[in-house]
Order: sequence, then C-alpha cells, then structure tokens
Amino acid sequence: MSEVQVRIEYSSLSAMSIDEQVFEELKVLGGGGSIVVGIGNILKGDDAAGVLVCQQLEGKTCAKLMDTGTVPENYIQPIIRKSPESLVVIDAIDFGAAAGTIKVFRPEQLSSIVISTHTLSPRLFVDMICQDIKVAVYFVGIQPGHTQLGEPMSEAVAEAVERLVYTIAKIFPAKE
Repeated sequence: MSEVQVRIEYSSLSAMSIDEQVFEELKVLGGGGSIVVGIGNILKGDDAAGVLVCQQLEGKTCAKLMDTGTVPENYIQPIIRKSPESLVVIDAIDFGAAAGTIKVFRPEQLSSIVISTHTLSPRLFVDMICQDIKVAVYFVGIQPGHTQLGEPMSEAVAEAVERLVYTIAKIFPAKE
C-alpha cells in the first residue's frame, strides 16, 4: 500500500501535506473531547518527535495537549480526571520501518516487538488509564532514525513531525 499525500493550503504557511493514511485512521475522532499526548526526550534526536508535535500543535487544534516528556506515567491521573473520549499518544517507536515513517497502532497491536525509548511501555501506560475510564486509544508512532543523546533530529523525522502536526490540526481544528 503506497502512502498518498494531498497538498492543502494552511493559513499563512506554505503548502503542506497531510499524512493521508493517518488522516483516514484518525478522522473518526474529530471533534472535542480528545487529548493528544506527546512523549519523548528533546535531548535525544528523533526521540523528541512526540513532544515536538504537541508543542507545534499549540493554538492549532481544539484537542487538549499534554507534553509528557519522558515520564508519561506522571500524567495517568490527570488524563483519567479529564476523562477524554479519545486519546492519541504520539511517540518515537521503533517498528522496523524507514526513519520518518508514521504508523497508527491500536493498543492491542503493541507488543514486545514495538520498542519505545521510555521506562514505562506505551501499552502499560494506556492499560493503566483504561482500567479507570472508557476511552478510544490510538498510538501514532514515528519511526526514529537515531536517538542518541545530543544528536539533532533527522530530516526524515522532522518532516514527519510537520506532516503529523498538519494532519492532527485538520482532524481536530482549532475553534474560532
């Protein structure tokens, strides 16, 4: 299956493309009641992807944003208290694809094959939330190229972050 990209004009920004596959999988979540969680370490190259998506979405979406850095477990109770309808968790996840590839996972698809760079596995993070509230959960993984301390973000992942920000802003547009 090839990835289809659509060119769309976005406010004062030059033409950008949405990630059509991600858009198709997440568009059912459009509307309010969603939280976008960004996970990552800004000091470790491509591992910063989830955090940067959240930062760049500020003011562009109606979804609530949570930049959890490297400790998503510290945000379990705040997420439960907000009781969202849907939860979109964005993280650099090694699923064996080319750097910058974006893939949507449902919690049941995550296994030991999918590697996160954080101490608490993404699956356990969501399982702990789902014990207390009913919420539709989607993981959006960005395949990292490198996650060494002090490395800059790769061009492929930076482009993926840009596409994902634009795509999520189209799914959860800011209220005017």
